[in-house]
This record gives sequence, structure tokens and C-alpha cells, in this order.
Amino acid sequence: MKLLFSTDNIPIDVRFKRWLETLEEQRLPLEQEQLDAAPFEARLEIATLGPLTMTRVSEGPLRSEATPAKIRRLGDDGWISVGLTLAGTTTIAQRDRVSTQRPGDLVVIEHQPTVMTTSPGNRSLYLKIPRERLEGVLGPAHRYAARTVGADLATATLAMGYFAELSRMHHQLDPVAAARMGSIGVDLIVASIAERMAQDLPQPLGGNVLVQRAKAHVEANLGDPSLDPSQLAAAVGVSPRRLQQLFHERGQDVSDWIWQRRLEVAADRLIDPAFTNLTIATLAAGCGFTSRVYFTRRFKNRFGLTPSDFRYAVGLSPQ
Repeated sequence: MKLLFSTDNIPIDVRFKRWLETLEEQRLPLEQEQLDAAPFEARLEIATLGPLTMTRVSEGPLRSEATPAKIRRLGDDGWISVGLTLAGTTTIAQRDRVSTQRPGDLVVIEHQPTVMTTSPGNRSLYLKIPRERLEGVLGPAHRYAARTVGADLATATLAMGYFAELSRMHHQLDPVAAARMGSIGVDLIVASIAERMAQDLPQPLGGNVLVQRAKAHVEANLGDPSLDPSQLAAAVGVSPRRLQQLFHERGQDVSDWIWQRRLEVAADRLIDPAFTNLTIATLAAGCGFTSRVYFTRRFKNRFGLTPSDFRYAVGLSPQ
């Protein structure tokens, strides 16, 4: 990751001031104060993987506040943050919730007034994710923001390990591969949050949670050509009939949803410059299609253009 700031070689008496200046330069809407008298130590690193931004922060004990004034000044830019605690502890207060994250835990942080405290030796990885990537599957962020997604969940453990490794190796990837790996990681985050919601929300919302978990599983497994309603039902722990019933109650069909998401993601990638070096056959396979002919037919029925024409329409090579 690219090093943006380190207190190494900075005189002790100006370290914290320089740190605050760096946060301002990075457009982070935070007011901070130190919680002890020890010499301030911090490190800030960043990496970009397509639309995903990873920021790794190492810092001493701090109280950080995203005030309404700071948030208004920067505006809501359509992004949301996910914090992964690597070392130490982090406490988040947002809306009417207060939660603490320990190593291996993660938490969603909305673009809302927030107070956060970190322990000595805290090290965290923050992901800046397009809001629709979460809300399109899980619903409004306020329902799950500031709730600890614990390391006791298998999906959370997978997500933590994945991003720890990705932060270490991303520089070895070309931009297209890096963007794809970042997208896979976000799918793991979505699955982790969905699993946490299933544990935490009241029983009357159980149907909503099951549907959200199913949709999260679809997003994380679009490239699996064997994904079908039966496999999806097994993945979320209900019968195929029950899952179909829940989807029908929401005016949807399980199989139609899977194919809809395959086609929508394929369309997004066809016009994304990050995927221009992929042939249409390779791109289709990455969305779960085993036949280019079948993919072309389904795509044209859905969008009125063949994949090649669709890509060409935005000025990219049809391949």
C-alpha cells in the first residue's frame, strides 16, 4: 500500500499537527484529540482497487468525531465505510448505537455524525465502498451500521483474511485483476453483514433477512454456473419452496433474480474500462454463463443489443 503519512522522522512536538493536516488533505471529516500524553505515533497507507479504496490506519489512543458541520461541508458522496479492526480495539457511536470492535471484527460506518475511540496500538483497515453495493442487497445502511460483525462468524473471518492478504499483495495485480479482487472482497463483506443481520434482527423481519442473505449469496457467487434456486436455498438454510415463497411475496422469482443479476453485472462490466481486456466469452464466464451463444441470446433479450454492440456503443472495443 502507498504510504501517505508516518510519524517516523517527524519531531514529537509537531506530529499530531501534521497528522491532522494530512487528514484534512484526504478529505476525512474528523475532529480528533489525543487520549493520553504519550508521544503521538501514527501511520496512514492507501490503495485503490477499481472503485474500492482501502486505507490502513495505525494510531495511538484517539477520540475522533465526524461532526455535522464537517459532514455537511464534504457532502454525501454516495459512499459508505467498513472498518476492519486488525489490532487493539475500536468503539463506534452512531445514531443510537454504540459498539466495540476487537481484532477480527468489522463494522459499517455511515456518512453520519459519529464518535469513534481507538485504543493504544490500534490498527484498522477502512474500505470505502459505493453505497449501492451494500444497500442494493442489504437494504438501508442505518439498519446495520455501527453493529459489530464479529470474528465468530465464518464469513467475517473469511472477509478479514481476504482483505489482509489483498492489502499485502494488491501491488502485484494489474488494474483489472485488482478491481475484480476488490469486488470479490466486497461480496464477502456483504455476506458477513447478512449473516450478522440474521442473528440480530427481530423475528418478524426474518423473511426479509433470509431474502437479503440469499441475494448476498448470489452476489458472492455469480461466477458459479451451478448456482440455482436449490443450491441457493441450501446455502441460506431453507427449503427451495420456502425461498421461492419469500421471493414471490416480494414480487420476485428466485431463478429470475439469479439471471437478472448475472446479466446486470455482465452489462456493468461490458462498459467498465477496467474490464476492457477481457473477451466477451471470458466476461460471460465470470458471470456464470457457460456458453457465449446462450449469453448473447439472453443479453439481447434483456437489453436489446448483443454484448458486442452494447460494448461498442460506449466506444470500447467489442472483442
